[in-house]
Amino acid sequence: MRGKSGNFKILNLGEMAFTRLDSRCLYTLLICMAFGSTLSSNAEINVNAPQDFEIVDPGYLGYLYLQWQRPLSLDNFKECTVEYELKYRNIDSENWKTVITKNLCYKDGFDLNKGVEAKIRTLLPGQCTNGSEVQSSWAEVTYWTSLQGNLGTKIQDMDCIYYNWQDLLCSWKSGMGVHFDTNYNLFYWYEGLHHALQCADYIKVNGKNIGCRFPYLESSDYKDFYICVNGSSESEPIRPSYFIFQLQNIVKPLPPDYLSLIVKSSEDISLKWNMPRGPIPAKCFIYEIKFTEDDTTWVTTTVENEIYIARTSNESKRLCFLVRQKYL
Repeated sequence: MRGKSGNFKILNLGEMAFTRLDSRCLYTLLICMAFGSTLSSNAEINVNAPQDFEIVDPGYLGYLYLQWQRPLSLDNFKECTVEYELKYRNIDSENWKTVITKNLCYKDGFDLNKGVEAKIRTLLPGQCTNGSEVQSSWAEVTYWTSLQGNLGTKIQDMDCIYYNWQDLLCSWKSGMGVHFDTNYNLFYWYEGLHHALQCADYIKVNGKNIGCRFPYLESSDYKDFYICVNGSSESEPIRPSYFIFQLQNIVKPLPPDYLSLIVKSSEDISLKWNMPRGPIPAKCFIYEIKFTEDDTTWVTTTVENEIYIARTSNESKRLCFLVRQKYL
């Protein structure tokens, strides 16, 4: 090879190997430094859990407030949209309900016959944390209402029916083995009322309350309806009972009105009826017809208020028709 005069430099094999090794190590070192810098940057970003997490009972018989305050560490992220992941359930439930919210309060209904547990954490979005979401640790809280008295003092066989989508009536039986002076009181609430109300028209037997006739319930449909039945006795404390339902799910319509039967021929019979008066539209009903001919009975359904039936024999001696309607 040429010497220095020919603009070439002579390198031995050892020098060449060292040069390659040096470049590769330098490249590797740069990668490690950059990666290490990213890890360090992310590790420095953290956020605290929400402050003052609590469950508040406003006296709505199971409709509770879950509320909290912003964590102090958010002062450095004032331009970020912060969210909170809230999980809650009744204590004996297997499944958590999960909500992602930007608010500092969330409301929902719970069964106060059981305890309530909830947990919450702060979420910082990726645009505020170099590309990856940052989550705080969980803040946790539990809530139990005051459940005084033995289980045997609770009412039994609570039954509520919303007759013809107009009149709500609830009834119950006294707890097992309660003292003769025990009496029960019913309170109710649904969204739209300013506070829980007590029954104003009790059904009584021997001076004891065994049920309640409710007044007209304005704007109460398709909402959770909350009831508490508690009691009093000079001999012992009485355990309260809590219930949640929606009125449209317990509607019992009145029976069909003015059932008429016309024999059109020796075999064909026309059966017709009127739907009862009330606020339920005709399209919301299905009718069940039970027809007995001698010793044979069959059942059919229709959405119309008229049906044609063919007799199996024109010599049948006994025909019987039963018609009832059901709210869909």
